Amino acid sequence: MTRARAIARAEAYMDSGSFEQDLARRVAIKTESQKFPDPSAIAECHRYLDTEMKPAFAAMGFTSRVYDNPFKGQGPIFLATRIEDAKAPTVLGYGHGDVVRGLEDQWTKGKGPWVTARDGDRLYGRGTADNKGQHSINLSALAMVREARGGKLGFNAKFLIETGEEIGSPDLRSVCEDLREELKADLFLASDGPRLSAERPTIFLGCRGGLRIHLDVNLRDGGHHSGNWGGVLANAATILSNAIASLVNVKGQMQLEALKPPRISNAIRNVLADVEVKPSADEPQLSLNWGEEGLSAAERLYAWNTLEVLAMSSGNIASPANAIPGEAHAVLQLRFVVGTRYDQAVDAVRKHLHANGFPMVEVSGAQSFAASRTDFDSPWIGWAAESIRKTTGKAPAILPNFGGSLPNDVFSEGLGLPTIWVPHSYPGCSQHAPNEHILLPVTEEALAIMTGLFWDLGEKGARARSEA
Repeated sequence: MTRARAIARAEAYMDSGSFEQDLARRVAIKTESQKFPDPSAIAECHRYLDTEMKPAFAAMGFTSRVYDNPFKGQGPIFLATRIEDAKAPTVLGYGHGDVVRGLEDQWTKGKGPWVTARDGDRLYGRGTADNKGQHSINLSALAMVREARGGKLGFNAKFLIETGEEIGSPDLRSVCEDLREELKADLFLASDGPRLSAERPTIFLGCRGGLRIHLDVNLRDGGHHSGNWGGVLANAATILSNAIASLVNVKGQMQLEALKPPRISNAIRNVLADVEVKPSADEPQLSLNWGEEGLSAAERLYAWNTLEVLAMSSGNIASPANAIPGEAHAVLQLRFVVGTRYDQAVDAVRKHLHANGFPMVEVSGAQSFAASRTDFDSPWIGWAAESIRKTTGKAPAILPNFGGSLPNDVFSEGLGLPTIWVPHSYPGCSQHAPNEHILLPVTEEALAIMTGLFWDLGEKGARARSEA
């Protein structure tokens, strides 16, 4: 059996409708981790691992185990392992079986979150893009390669499925530390997030980090009549608005140097030189004159930091009273690249605000996750890029990091692995929103890409490992 025939088998599996049938069963299981610690939500995550993941990996000769979460009220973690030859390279895969809330009453396409439905080239359903569809592609590709090689992969494989990614993977690092020996590998290869575009295959090497910064102004209880007290009582909403404006201006440019990353290196600029951020017709178009000056859109998205206002509240916007608000609240998020001193960010914001006339603004941090990426000189990058080029005839976009965040640091920093992500969705997939979907042509190409990558791992992986 040849590489081309293995890919042809994968394409036939897709064309037969078998992939859609497998994904439909998985989407139907309501693995909503945002409902934890609800026992029924945890039970659904167990059901996903027991009825879908265990049989799929067992059919490929993997041994597997479900680990109860050491943290009360959190979901289980699944690990499947197949060791063929101690001298062969070992790959660690990853996916997450949990999804965000279904938002059943907000879907306008398909048949709702828990039933997959085709509409042209789109397949709707919660988890189709994030992440059941993506790790299902990778499982199917593994199966195609094994079948093509007469029951052998040609390499060793381990696959980790967690069920808490949508709530920040709070337990993943400690579990992986406990399983360090079981998770030893030469390469981390996984799929999540969107491609650069539907048309262009993509490799990203890590993720931006994230830090939520809470700003609270608490001047007094309740509101006071704006006619009787206007001009003599401080307005909490006005104070908070000006405090935020001192951190990020009207063009979305950060004003505090401590929140900015190091200078963009020439290596990163070179990698991003041919990366064009070009939204499709049904995606939001890029804002003109927004973001850091002197940077391309790709550099702003993949090599720079942003400070975004996620939410604000003061008074009652639905039914405003003629009253001066006594309190106001905002949640900001710093998205940051490797090299940012994010551990000092909250203190830096507090010092800045207090020094600039806002001592009444309380500053606190929450939900931080680190930035990480693989070194550009890793031979695994060239190996993956060449494999994708061979399969598709396209040069993949190579991004230093995903614009969003994933628990990449658990694998790159915690386990010390080179990390390669090959995403299978596209920017307009509506992940986390109603009407989540995948594009079937992208899915078919992704299945071919992963089959090619796993085939090449058995053929050329030993050389890449020796060079690493």
